[in-house]
Amino acid sequence: MFESDFLRKAMIAAPVILLSLTVHEFFHAWTAYRFGDTTARDQGRLTLNPLAHLDFLGLLMMFISKFTFGWAKPVPVNAYNFKGNVRVADFWISIAGPLSNLGLGLGFGILFRLLRIMHLAVPEAAYSFLIYGVSINVSLAFFNLIPLFPLDGSHILRSVLPHSAGEFLDRIQPFSPIILLVLILAGGIWLILGPFISFFVSLFAGL
Repeated sequence: MFESDFLRKAMIAAPVILLSLTVHEFFHAWTAYRFGDTTARDQGRLTLNPLAHLDFLGLLMMFISKFTFGWAKPVPVNAYNFKGNVRVADFWISIAGPLSNLGLGLGFGILFRLLRIMHLAVPEAAYSFLIYGVSINVSLAFFNLIPLFPLDGSHILRSVLPHSAGEFLDRIQPFSPIILLVLILAGGIWLILGPFISFFVSLFAGL
């Protein structure tokens, strides 16, 4: 099922994916906590322990799909606990995950560039690890910004659109996962996101 080259790459990419998903979910939980919702903290999700965030079916699907599709456990959020404007809180909680991945990708890119500039004698696998760190985090960030439920982008869109748009979003929400799955299986997602991902990967790795 998997060629030897894929297994070699998987050994490098798997720790990056684990870290990226963990950071993504942690920042959702941390931001919700900052807005007054302790639900994630009370359920042990306000942590950088990967085991608290992993969905093993989602992780298995990621390997089966050769890292094109997968997921972690969504962070539980209770809007009734928010302090202040609910829409503002939902916006920042939702966007915190993608922003954390962009920040992490930038960090991987800066480290990659520093190693190149300093001409340090490090294994080629280390460079591969850093490049995976950039590409996976940028991909994860932009994928989650797609405005289809259950992705973060759907919450962000609802937060910025007028209240009157809520009824329309509620009507299409049950069909959003199906639309998303069709786009993934047909490859349409990556045709749309590809140029953005390529641009930011090149930017972060070439700073």
